[in-house]
Amino acid sequence: MSTNDRRTFLQSAGLAGIASALSSVASAEGTPAVEKAKTEAPASKHSIRFGVIGLDHAHIYSMTAAVQRGGGRLVAVYGSDPKQIADFRAKFGDVKIARSEDEILQDKSIQLIAGAPIPDQRAPLGVRAMQAGKDYLADKPGIVTLDQLAEVRRTVAATGRKFAIMYSERLEVRSAVYAGELIRQGAIGRVVQTVNLAPHRVNAPSRPEWFWDKARFGGILTDIGSHQADQFLYYTNSSQARVVAAQTGNLAHPGYPKFEDFGDMTMTGNGGTGYVRVDWYTPDGLSTWGDGRLFILGTEGYIELRKYINVASGLPGGDHLYVVDRKQARYIDCKEVALPFGPQFVTDIVERTQVAQDQQQALLAAELVLTAQRDATRPILA
Repeated sequence: MSTNDRRTFLQSAGLAGIASALSSVASAEGTPAVEKAKTEAPASKHSIRFGVIGLDHAHIYSMTAAVQRGGGRLVAVYGSDPKQIADFRAKFGDVKIARSEDEILQDKSIQLIAGAPIPDQRAPLGVRAMQAGKDYLADKPGIVTLDQLAEVRRTVAATGRKFAIMYSERLEVRSAVYAGELIRQGAIGRVVQTVNLAPHRVNAPSRPEWFWDKARFGGILTDIGSHQADQFLYYTNSSQARVVAAQTGNLAHPGYPKFEDFGDMTMTGNGGTGYVRVDWYTPDGLSTWGDGRLFILGTEGYIELRKYINVASGLPGGDHLYVVDRKQARYIDCKEVALPFGPQFVTDIVERTQVAQDQQQALLAAELVLTAQRDATRPILA
């Protein structure tokens, strides 16, 4: 269009006409097709009795709900904070309050312990649970040192019990579940790389003292990076992996010298490569705690997940999935995708299978972030 023609067009069309014209151009250039994904959760095949020990992180609520969806009967809870106990019972009913941790561990009718104590206490609790003949589901990070990891692996081998870790950013996010289904269907060919961006809001006034101490939470890669290591292994189908490089630092919270607010890491496995960036910089202007993104690159296409918000798009809520293949670009709303972890995990406990979570892969994810945390350099700023 010449300059004179463009001026004439603008003068005659007005703002409404311009908007309509631009919309038509955008449509002609290929607006993604819109789909809604809906799946059914596996049926609950079994019933188990389980107890909860440790309520220091709110993830215990989604963990408990997941086990209940799978057929778990919550029979006892133990925690050291009366307010935490009261809040938990307000959510899950008049569950028995145990007088001690041992009261739950020694109850031979209980098959599973779910725990979310302070992170440095989670692996020792899991070891005690397995030694008591029970399977264990830990909040992430389930393990905060390499010594703890070695002890967990020894106890798993000696007892034959499960040490599961609730990597909820994959297991309890509907778009992440559906991405796995698309990959199984071959929608993007063979996965060769994952890129995870995982910002979080710090909410400083609400945080307990242990939140600011790396010795208690394990460091930023050990903590929130564990979700991303799990996704890297799962989507690339890697059974072996190592850390190539890692950085951690405290760039914006000088008042908390034991804290880390930024980290990144690069990994390679026998199924692909992965990059992770985690931080505590979510600004107050965002309506949710973090704009989590996952990019999955395949040989024949790619997938992007906008897990918790589709910022400034007009599309509400989370669980937005975009997939581009050799034929088209599609947008898939995943809000009606079922969460299979609970039924699968309860079945695994009863039938001694590994459908909900592979034991080796769960602990390998922990090993990756613990190694990255140990070897991380500090960011060099120009």
